[in-house]
Amino acid sequence: MAGSDKMGKTENGIKEEPKSKQNVLQSTQTVIHQALGKLGYSDEMFELMKEPLRMMTVRIPVRMDDGSNKIFTGYRAQHNDAVGPTKGGVRFHPNVSETEVKALSIWMSLKAGIVDLPYGGGKGGIVCDPREMSFPEVERLSRGYVRAISQIVGPTKDIPAPDVFTNSQIMAWMMDEYSRMREFDSPGFITGKPLVLGGSHGRESATAKGVTICIREAAKKKGLNVEGARIVIQGFGNAGSFLAKFMFDAGAKVVGISDVYGGLYDPEGLDIDYLLDRRDSFGTVSKLFKDTISNDELLELDCDILVPAAIENQITESNADRIKAGIIVEAANGPTTIEATKMLSDRGVLLVPDVLASAGGVTVSYFEWVQNNQGFYWEEEEVAKKLEKVIVTAFDNVYRVASVRNVDMRLAAYMVGVRKMAEASRFRGWI
Repeated sequence: MAGSDKMGKTENGIKEEPKSKQNVLQSTQTVIHQALGKLGYSDEMFELMKEPLRMMTVRIPVRMDDGSNKIFTGYRAQHNDAVGPTKGGVRFHPNVSETEVKALSIWMSLKAGIVDLPYGGGKGGIVCDPREMSFPEVERLSRGYVRAISQIVGPTKDIPAPDVFTNSQIMAWMMDEYSRMREFDSPGFITGKPLVLGGSHGRESATAKGVTICIREAAKKKGLNVEGARIVIQGFGNAGSFLAKFMFDAGAKVVGISDVYGGLYDPEGLDIDYLLDRRDSFGTVSKLFKDTISNDELLELDCDILVPAAIENQITESNADRIKAGIIVEAANGPTTIEATKMLSDRGVLLVPDVLASAGGVTVSYFEWVQNNQGFYWEEEEVAKKLEKVIVTAFDNVYRVASVRNVDMRLAAYMVGVRKMAEASRFRGWI
């Protein structure tokens, strides 16, 4: 997506992390510090919260199809387990970094607190490009990662899930490897599994469903009817494509969408069903069209609701004043900088932050874990009903805090998200 940056190399050949990854962690820590200060907690609590309690780096040897051995680097961060086991996805991506994994684990803690789950945040990743690997190579890497982190994960310790470039098949391999090591079936070790292996109905579309609920609730606050509203969605991967479909079916005009190669725009509304039929497995469809726009242009389109569903740092102080949407709902992680958040809030834009808007995924992952522990599985309607209740309650809670405390929705969400974790840490006597 526009604005992405790759890791550079130092003189000794070691990759150094791009500034955007470092900035994401620093901005997250800044808002956590503000949130804890607003709640009256000491700097000692911030010192506990600003970094994960555990950060594990592993090296994973994998036999490649050509007979060579390749060594991959993997990470697993566990931010805070005062409330309960940590929970969070595993991403396979060439730009995975330690700093990114740390920041994402903190966000998972905040999400769990916002939707009131008995979890802390975890996150994992492997530096690789699965698009350039064979199916057997990805399987061997997935199993190797589980063996490498097996000491610190488990149904009551830390529960992985799918993330960027990982899916239910990879979760199935990881669960199988863990079950072999423990010599008993462990469906609760991981979520995002296929239904036949203990997965939950609604998990694949859960993040987009949560964003959809937040869009509806935000529109109510602004007196806007979703039916007929003009919506722009940056990103057409898992979350973006499901969201586009949900909005299209609800009668909204999806006037713009984009993928890594560019954007499509039609002021009368795009035919989302047509685009979904033609997208490839990585969510790209714009290459099929000649008249495309850039991702930068897409963000500045005239619309009612803008949904950044791609990567971080897309709305910054350099383009925030040109954003025309009255509502922004963040489906991506960290798409709006702190400075841009202030600029937009000062203009009266209702910005629903990522830690609230994208909490549908971890919520349904929690439902899956509960079903695994019970050995009793719910119908899709029950999952949808429970998700609706959780997200609406969380949205109302964050909106109320923002109104009462006279702060923007991001700071309000951090205040709600960090409170449970801070209280649990205090009761345990950690601070």
